[in-house]
Amino acid sequence: MSTPFGEPRKIETTLDVDPAAVAAAFRSLPDHQPMNRANRSVHAAAWCAPDGAIRLAREDVGRHNALDKLIGAIVGSGADPATGFVVMTSRCSFELVQKTAAVGIPLLATISAPTALALELARNANLTLGALSRRDTVILFR
Repeated sequence: MSTPFGEPRKIETTLDVDPAAVAAAFRSLPDHQPMNRANRSVHAAAWCAPDGAIRLAREDVGRHNALDKLIGAIVGSGADPATGFVVMTSRCSFELVQKTAAVGIPLLATISAPTALALELARNANLTLGALSRRDTVILFR
């Protein structure tokens, strides 16, 4: 199934990330959220190394804006987006899948499970999705 915007870009690279590394990134994400500490009302998106260390993080009231800012920071730094993964403090929608796939990031993890459309588009794009479970472990959807 495609959206009105078409199918997302197919990701050609793979990134071997342990679910424990994704969980570690989620645990350290609050340390990279100064705006959220002040007002408790913003989303964060972080780009992480395969071991879960946060390389870059951005915040915004809107989850899409937070991801857009992060993607801009990744591209602006000259780094290869395929060498890391993204964690976000939001639900996983198809639009986030499309944006992540468009720049070639191979894994997107959010604090809640993906929608059915997000999951389908991610599979079509060869993008791994992750979700934080109620037990603070990470489930990967490949």
